[in-house]
Amino acid sequence: MSIRRLPPVLIDRIAAGEVVERPAAVVKELVENALDAGARQIEVVISGGGRRRIRVSDDGGGMGPDDLALCVERHATSKLPDEDLLAISTLGFRGEALPSIGAVARLAIASRPAGAAHAFEIRVDGGVVQAPRPAALGAGTRVEVEDLFFATPARLKFLKSDRAEAAAAIDVVRRLALARPEVGFTLVSEEQRPLTWPARGADAEGHAARLADVLGAEAGRNVVAVEGEREGVHLSGLAGLPTFSKANSLSQFLFVNARPVRDKLLMGAVRAAYADLLPSDRFPVLALFLDVDPREVDVNVHPAKTEVRFRDGGNVRALIVRTLSQALAARVPRTAATIADRLVALARVPGREEGAAGPASLAGMAAASAGVGFRGAALARALPAGGYDWQASPSRPAALPGFAEEPAAERAVALPSADARADAVPPAEADLDSPLGAARAQLHETYILAQTRDGLVLVDQHAAHERLVYEKLKAALARDGVARQGLLIPAVVELDPAEAGRLAERAADIAALGLVLEPFGPGAVLVREVPALLARADVTRLVRDLAEHAAEWDDALPLERRLLHVAATMACHGSVRAGRRLKVEEMNALLREMEATPNAGECNHGRPTFVTLSLKDVEKLFARR
Repeated sequence: MSIRRLPPVLIDRIAAGEVVERPAAVVKELVENALDAGARQIEVVISGGGRRRIRVSDDGGGMGPDDLALCVERHATSKLPDEDLLAISTLGFRGEALPSIGAVARLAIASRPAGAAHAFEIRVDGGVVQAPRPAALGAGTRVEVEDLFFATPARLKFLKSDRAEAAAAIDVVRRLALARPEVGFTLVSEEQRPLTWPARGADAEGHAARLADVLGAEAGRNVVAVEGEREGVHLSGLAGLPTFSKANSLSQFLFVNARPVRDKLLMGAVRAAYADLLPSDRFPVLALFLDVDPREVDVNVHPAKTEVRFRDGGNVRALIVRTLSQALAARVPRTAATIADRLVALARVPGREEGAAGPASLAGMAAASAGVGFRGAALARALPAGGYDWQASPSRPAALPGFAEEPAAERAVALPSADARADAVPPAEADLDSPLGAARAQLHETYILAQTRDGLVLVDQHAAHERLVYEKLKAALARDGVARQGLLIPAVVELDPAEAGRLAERAADIAALGLVLEPFGPGAVLVREVPALLARADVTRLVRDLAEHAAEWDDALPLERRLLHVAATMACHGSVRAGRRLKVEEMNALLREMEATPNAGECNHGRPTFVTLSLKDVEKLFARR
């Protein structure tokens, strides 16, 4: 068969397959064009998941009739003034978007530069271009795409449902809106209610406000600002608290020179920074912005421009890991604010308005308290219909000798109380002023109740001490190795032969953390030394737990990461267990050490170590606000 030239229309449709993959790709290209044109307000309308109609309107610079005729030709662009592909500062630059869309759909572009007498419109149907003609439009540009893929119907078979395609398009707009908080966005879709994100500032506060607009107020309250620089690369943005995480990575927004990307190197660096703070199946919420010299990054390695390649990827990765780690470690210990918010919401008294005056009934409060862990429902059912008579209670205190009536202080119902030994000594003023306050009681031999100047703190003693032990092991490992303590009688631990073999293979790695063991026949190991920090730990349980996790240790990981996996398991066994009664001095010492320890707001598994309730929150619980 002889070689022949393909017709231009067919060439355009083949090329369009690389650029126009689905409706979301059309939305991305059109919104990027609007941003490159200097738009301050952008409206996106989607119908039928984008297959039936997409309309993007902006108030940008606009185009005259000559530019309209050129913009639908392949490789015609205004975004490379000096033709330097090594210094790209715009989102688009290849001049392929509009011709590709026009090759597979019905495309109409109306535009009017500021100061022009009127607008012009150009139409392209399946690659056939019509001449520009006058139109009615204010300053800016309006692009309408109808019947997407009508010229290539085979592509329609590979699209998902209207709802799924609309969701993909909305995600594109969310990412671009986060990249440019100074631009206002309106998004209208048949699949959901209209969204309006007002223009914000381009500074850190503006980015935080836009993050709250896009992801909700919870996200805005549970992030910390990050900023750092390394060898000419600048990083800024917002990183979510480990206690505010998601089950997938869809809430991770990464930008390189204001371009949204989904780059494996960047996502791997984020995962490494949160490795000590989140379990492997949880993902942080964040928005990170990298500013790089355009000559140090290649944005032209993928047709959709969602992947990039850095000249010095190691420098970028190190910057992200270091900056995120420092920002998360330096924050004042805190957990997700939503924990207190949800507690207050769950404990709301049924049938009462926010801030309503008057006391709630005891029955209503008992029923409401079921949402925060009390046996409120059972108490509510046990109360008489006419209310609670304390004088009829078997817990009523006896009258004092010489008094015809009990003093008011003696009329309180005697309810079971927590361990109140901390009340024997008034709290120190310095402790009350500390972030985690002064210990006042221990509840169920598991939780420490502390008082601050403006609220209270509830601490999980096991989770908190687990983090402290882990950080000490890490520090000792980085400094001069973990101190060891020899066992007077070596411990023999029976294991499954396969598990014993895995531990024996990794004995050298484990020994670096102070746990010295060796094979002891088939299916057993002999423990000779343990880390001094874990001297009181149950050695048998520790070794068996390590054996179970050994199968998950990836040899591809750096040695340091494998050691930290071992350290995390050891820390869990070396921490204060739930059920151990603590003295007030021990509780306060634990609180002070938490305040001085990095990442003390969550344990090694990403669970919160404490929750905080302000007096305002407590007053909401009792309908005082």
